[in-house]
Amino acid sequence: MSETEFDIKTFSRVFKALSNPNRLQIYLEVVAHRDSGIEAPEAGCGIADLIIKLSVGAPTISHHVKELVDAGLVTVEKKGKFVSCHLNEVMHEKLCLFFNK
Repeated sequence: MSETEFDIKTFSRVFKALSNPNRLQIYLEVVAHRDSGIEAPEAGCGIADLIIKLSVGAPTISHHVKELVDAGLVTVEKKGKFVSCHLNEVMHEKLCLFFNK
């Protein structure tokens, strides 16, 4: 598989994940949280925060976060009973480069 084919398949999976309004909003929240100046590992966006901001139930948020993880857009970290989402910086950079072409 050539690098171009890999990129096309990767971006196709990413764009499919982001085509859902809830997933796009979650991704943008994670990006905004990262850009808030909070240092890692505290820079994660908590699932509980997403539930409140999107006014969506926990199972729905979990489903959407899983789709974002599967697409390589975010990672999740569990600390006790708390779960937070973190931006996949490599994929974010690829998206930025893609849109700046």
